[in-house]
Amino acid sequence: MSIINSLTTAVSGINAQSTAFTNLSNNIANSQTVGYKADTTAFQDFVAGAGSTSGSFAQGVANSVAAVTVQHVNSQGTATSSTDGLAMSISGNGLFNVTKGTTGTEQYYTRNGEFYEDKNGNLENTSGYYLNGYMVDDSTGQLDTSKLTKINVANVTFRPTQTTTLTVSGTLSSTATTSDAPTNTQQATTTYDGSYSIDNPEGNQAQVSLAWQKTSTTPDEWQVTTSYTTTNSDGTTTAPVASPEVYTVTFDSNGALKSVTQGTTNISSTLSGAAVSVPVSVKYPDGQTQQIKLALGTIGGTTGMTVGTTAVAPTTKSDSTVSGTYESASIESDGSVMATFDNGDTQLIGKVALSNFANVNGLLAQDGQAYTATDASGSAQTGLVGENGTGTVTVGYVESSTTDLTSDLSGLIVAQEAYTANTKIVTTANQLLQATIAMIQ
Repeated sequence: MSIINSLTTAVSGINAQSTAFTNLSNNIANSQTVGYKADTTAFQDFVAGAGSTSGSFAQGVANSVAAVTVQHVNSQGTATSSTDGLAMSISGNGLFNVTKGTTGTEQYYTRNGEFYEDKNGNLENTSGYYLNGYMVDDSTGQLDTSKLTKINVANVTFRPTQTTTLTVSGTLSSTATTSDAPTNTQQATTTYDGSYSIDNPEGNQAQVSLAWQKTSTTPDEWQVTTSYTTTNSDGTTTAPVASPEVYTVTFDSNGALKSVTQGTTNISSTLSGAAVSVPVSVKYPDGQTQQIKLALGTIGGTTGMTVGTTAVAPTTKSDSTVSGTYESASIESDGSVMATFDNGDTQLIGKVALSNFANVNGLLAQDGQAYTATDASGSAQTGLVGENGTGTVTVGYVESSTTDLTSDLSGLIVAQEAYTANTKIVTTANQLLQATIAMIQ
């Protein structure tokens, strides 16, 4: 190897150690940066005459060295507790889907899960990226997994909760006869199927009515007929269901519930204290069919439906909650973003989406602990938390930097010594060149 080549090799060594020094200093500087993935430096040599067909030409004579920065996006940082209730730490290979700025559309990926609600209700992390996921569609009331969008938790509308039980109470007249008109035929209670469309709220509602008709004096039997109507999107009301459900309710001599049958079949237990409920099938305008329990009381009990000398018109109470004021948002371990209301109910706003890549280390690093996809990384495989091998999330925690200060500080000493050694080669080569020039003087 000539002296000139030695200079070239030494300079390449200086440049390579400069790259190592840069990577080490960057790791150390970001030792407290949430979601930061520490890089390492790999070195490779370049051999003179590489590829020559001659087996003896410059065999093993190194001309230079180069440094390559190696990403470790797949390295798992330690989960650290955060005071931020919307913070998330990923355990696995997944990355959060984010966009830059309020109007940005380019897709980025990050492990920085320290998200806060901005003034517009968007979830923004400490690097200025907005969390993307799947939102509940206001027009359908259903989670829309067909597209990613910014998760927004502002001005959430309360959706009436699904009706599961209608509780009926009242006192039927003990002096009623079988020729009397049905009691309470006009009573209607609104039920909800649990979905909600802000454009057509009537599509998720029905009005259930009950009619009580005395059918026998001995024993004291009454026929209760259930029916429902619905309201169309144009405001018109449908006719009552053509085939209403009919049950026979028998009371004992004290006016308490004794049994309930449909035809010859007992609908409930006849044991004292047993709860009495009958099923009501309701089909809503949005196409959903739901079975609701009609709770009439207990066998031998004095609450619910009874018979007495003083009649009290039956009333029906739904277990649905129909209104609430939005208070705050929270995130659950499956990535569900939930709204909390002043009535204590929580409802789904959206879900966090995670992405994975065939080669996550092939992503292109961007400012703010973010990455973009490349040919080397492959296309993003995006879905709900846990899908596509993305892993799980822990709420209330953030992922710490993967910087290893002990290792990097040791590596800094090695890089410094290697850099110094390469400068010595330059100095020595210079002296040799000066000596060579002096030979002809």
